[in-house]
Amino acid sequence: MSKQDRHFFNVFSLLIGMLATIAILIFVFARYVGSHTQGREIRTETEYIKDVSKRVAPFAQEAIAGQNNAALAIKPSAGATSAGSAGSGALGIPTTGKQLFEQTCSACHGPGIAGAPKAGDKAAWAPHIAKGLPTLYDHALHGFTGHTGTMPAKGGRATLPDAIVKRAVNYMVSLVDPTLVKGKKK
Repeated sequence: MSKQDRHFFNVFSLLIGMLATIAILIFVFARYVGSHTQGREIRTETEYIKDVSKRVAPFAQEAIAGQNNAALAIKPSAGATSAGSAGSGALGIPTTGKQLFEQTCSACHGPGIAGAPKAGDKAAWAPHIAKGLPTLYDHALHGFTGHTGTMPAKGGRATLPDAIVKRAVNYMVSLVDPTLVKGKKK
């Protein structure tokens, strides 16, 4: 055997030994992690397949005339309480400006995302308020793209009634200057 062949054989043997050691360490680690899952829920394959089938099932189901459609009735979620839905109208649509602000508007107007003036920030709201409430209502209802950012129509919730959106505008303006919206329903 030549010197080069012996060197190749030694390096190759060392490499195979290292790979075998890494494989054994991975196996030991997997067994260790696997042994610590005791007490956790372990599902069978059929349970897993049922869960996946539920998640990928069509979102909507059709009611068929003349058949029992009771299974299609809308049921409140398990954690829903009457206190949790107090003040919300049909389908969870808020009835006050404060509720809409907390549910939708605060996503952008809370941290000031996409150029949205932060709720309660007088300096940021001043140029918007200077345009007047009718303009603010129009921008909130129909959307607006200005030099500082973009306001989606109705905050991205197209199904909201116009009156609720106006109440949310009134609520946000009242956080800056309550005298501007005195007498208007929040």
